[in-house]
Formats: sequence, C-alpha cells, structure tokens
Amino acid sequence: MSTATELIHSIPVDPLTGSISVPIYQTSTFVQEAPGVNKGYDYARSGNPTRTALEDIIAKLEKGSTGIAFGSGLAAIDAVLKLLKSGDEIIAVDDIYGGAFRLFTQVYEKFGITITYADSTDAENIFNAITPATKLIWLETPTNPTLKISDIAAIAKITKAHACWLCVDNTFASPALQQPLTLGADIVVHSATKYLGGHSDLIAGLVVAKDPELGARIKFIQNASGAILSPFDSWLAIRGIETLHLRLKQHCINAQIVAEFLETHPQVDKVFYPGLKTHHNHEIAQQQSKGFGGIVSFTLKNDTQEAATAFVTSTEFFKLAESLGGIKSLLCHPAQMTHKSIPTERRRQGGVADSLIRLSVGLEEVEDLVADLEKAFRKIESIEIKENKFSNEIA
Repeated sequence: MSTATELIHSIPVDPLTGSISVPIYQTSTFVQEAPGVNKGYDYARSGNPTRTALEDIIAKLEKGSTGIAFGSGLAAIDAVLKLLKSGDEIIAVDDIYGGAFRLFTQVYEKFGITITYADSTDAENIFNAITPATKLIWLETPTNPTLKISDIAAIAKITKAHACWLCVDNTFASPALQQPLTLGADIVVHSATKYLGGHSDLIAGLVVAKDPELGARIKFIQNASGAILSPFDSWLAIRGIETLHLRLKQHCINAQIVAEFLETHPQVDKVFYPGLKTHHNHEIAQQQSKGFGGIVSFTLKNDTQEAATAFVTSTEFFKLAESLGGIKSLLCHPAQMTHKSIPTERRRQGGVADSLIRLSVGLEEVEDLVADLEKAFRKIESIEIKENKFSNEIA
C-alpha cells in the first residue's frame, strides 16, 4: 500500500453511523450504566472518542504503539520530560527550538535535570557527550531553524547501547516524509499546529511511543497533568492529516525551487535546505526521508538584525508571523522571534545568525513566491545604497 493511500485510509469511518468524517464528541462526561461500567469513556480529560481517533491515526502513521494528543506542541514536550527525575541528564541538539530551550532551562533545570547540548549532525558527538546520568537524547531533524540533519539510525544504536531513550521532534518532516520510530527512535513528538494541521487554525501537540509500556506511562502523564487536546481541535488535526501527503509533496517542490533561487542570489550568504547537494548531510536526508520539507532558511551577506528586519517586512506573499507549515507562506526572523528566549551567544553558537531568516514555503504558485523574495531583496538593496550615500556625504 502506498503512503498516500495508507494515510487517507488510516482515518476511520464512524462505526456507529457510517459517517465518512470523524464525529466531534463535544462532551465533558459520559453516562455510566453503573459505577465503573461504561462504553469505554467516563470523563473527557481521560478520553474522548474524537481525540482517540486522532491518537490512533498518528500512532499508525508513525508506526508506533501509542499516540497521545496534547493542547500544544510544548505540552507534548513537557509530558515527555516528565518521564525524567532529578539527577537525570538530557543531551539535546544544539540548534534547538527556542520554546524547547526555554522549557528545558527555565523549568526543568531547577528540578535538578541537567541539559547538555551537542552538534548531532555527527553521531560521534552524541556518543562522546553521554554520561552515566544521561537518560534522554533529544533530536530535531531537520532542526529549527538551520535545517541540520541527524542520522537517526546511527544515534539510535548509540542510545540503545547506553540504555537511553531517543526522542525525535518530527514536526518539520511529518510522517509523510520521515518515520523515526522505524529507524530506532523510542518517542516521536509533533507540533501538530504545523504540517499535520496544515491550515494555521489550531494549536496541538502529539506524542507517539514505540513501546506500549512507555506509551502507557506518557498516557498516564497526559491524564494526570490534564494538558489534553479538545474534541474540536482533534477533529481539525484529523481533517488536516487527510491532505498531508498531497500538501507535503507540493511544499517540497516549491521549497526546492526557492532554495535553488536563494543559493544563487548575490545578497545571500548561506542557504540551509537538506534538498541542496551542498547541505552538510544531504545524503543522510535522502536515506531517511522521502522528501526535504517546506522550510528554507538563509542568511544575508549583510549579517545584521537591521537588514533581516528590513527584508521580513518587505514581502507581500510571505507573511511575517510565528509558526510554519500552513498552506500560506510565512517568514520570520528567529533572532527576534522564535529563538529570542535563547541568549545571543548561545543562539549564534547553534548557527542562528543575526541575519538568519526562516521561510515556510506555502502552496502558492512558486513563481509568485520567487518574485516576492526578489522584490524584498531589491528593497533592502535600495536601503543600503541610500545609507551608503548618506554616509559618504557626511564623510
């Protein structure tokens, strides 16, 4: 069965009515026949049929045993971290999402959990960083926002040899392109707000565990902590998943064209996209993924926040906004937006330069997107010319 067919038919027909669309069970509680005797549900925090449908779908798509849905991507990350205890250590990818960095350092470090950051593009760096206290390896691949690629299978072998869990944030790729559990990972997390939802209209997080026992532990944390996904947002995520494969195919096509355009532009310093042969781990990306995704990042030769600000405020079709993965193109300046919570030097060490711009390439006609970017380049070039002329006149 092809991936597209499996994806579409992972969404069940309602067994009670035959509804082709999963029903929204907008209820907080369920009537019981006797104390403890029910039809599988008692209270909606503990379980809801619409949410269960989503959890089963994502577990199937990621080839895992258990799916667990949360009210946001960070709530999903938080649930995984609650598997740890004081004295445990996390080794995390150095180019980490700012929200995850904030959660790790400002919430969990004070509970005695140590965070070590490593460049996971070389699996040996993970091997060298592991200590007896290490319990969790945290990867993003591709990373946010410099699109670093880690060899999931190679790192999984290392984690298993050291009795650690390997968790992969699969948000940028989605199961339509990459399935980390089949490569040896133990846990996958998603911000379903992004490609899984696909329409910039919900906030949601998902976790998938490979092992049923580990899945049960995270499921317990979901119920005990209560950061659940609502029935309606569960339905929105399911609706988004219905077109995931088709959307990702076009996102990849458009992003490749945009990346190749940027790579030859005279005002661009570096382009970060796994689909380019110049990408550090292009071959690994080819091996473990069915596509390279819809995110492209680049730095300007004028490596200043001022130049980046001028650029991101000069586009028409690329809308300046947080988030990514929707059908409409977005762009952001991580240093002032998504990664603002990371200290400047730490951010730069991870590769997030002052002028780095992240594009979420949407589903518009790609010729229009390239023209939009070219217009922004011309605008910042004219600003630079005026500034230089003014400086020369003063001199």
